Amino acid sequence: MYSPAEDPIYSRTALLMGNDVMERLGSARVILFGVGGVGSWCAEGLVRSGVTHITLVDSDCVSESNINRQLMATTRTVGQIKVEALRDRLLEINPNAEITAIERVYSAETADSFEMERYDYIIDAIDSLKEKSDLILRGTRTPAVFFSSMGAALKVNPQGVKVAEFWNVRGCPLGAAIRKKYKQNHTYPGHKFRCVYDEEVLPNRGTALAADASNSEWDGRKAQINGTTSHITAIFGMTLAGLVIEDIYRKTTKK
Repeated sequence: MYSPAEDPIYSRTALLMGNDVMERLGSARVILFGVGGVGSWCAEGLVRSGVTHITLVDSDCVSESNINRQLMATTRTVGQIKVEALRDRLLEINPNAEITAIERVYSAETADSFEMERYDYIIDAIDSLKEKSDLILRGTRTPAVFFSSMGAALKVNPQGVKVAEFWNVRGCPLGAAIRKKYKQNHTYPGHKFRCVYDEEVLPNRGTALAADASNSEWDGRKAQINGTTSHITAIFGMTLAGLVIEDIYRKTTKK
């Protein structure tokens, strides 16, 4: 039976974590919704840390406008299904990993098909306000630990990325829109959960290409094309991965 604690690719991680933590990382089951600028880097951080059971959920294909910030997006992978391109990348890092690629939109109609109760960790890295709001409600009503990314567009300061409990997130238009939606509908998450966010909201100073119209991101009011940078989306994604790793470490070592 495969164990990351015995795999030389994780020797430096095991040196820090210890074999008991590595075994727990190797057995943890994670489902990641959205493998774009944030989610793709999160998946990379997880598999490089010893998480070997990861389910990737996304319905899109790689486009040229993804190359500036999405891990698996290159000129070679344009046109490929995102979850499949990312799965291939992760398996190059660890061929023994169990990476499941699901090419499907998350929605209220498809939610039950993902069997979220089977997972130890649920990670939300999707953009759509409607689908994100629904995923938060359903994901926090399972036994899984839930983490979410708020909006990562319109930012350049790498020192501004923060982590807070959802109701304490401030300065994020997407977070504010979700909270407003819950209050209006008198519907709330099943339990508290932590989010990665950043209060910086810069204006777009350039003009979007017409060909990029399908790659819009939420700005707190409506879906529109917003500028992004690789370092910010990568920090968001790696922070999400770090929250999973830290949670497993703390629970295993009780520190």
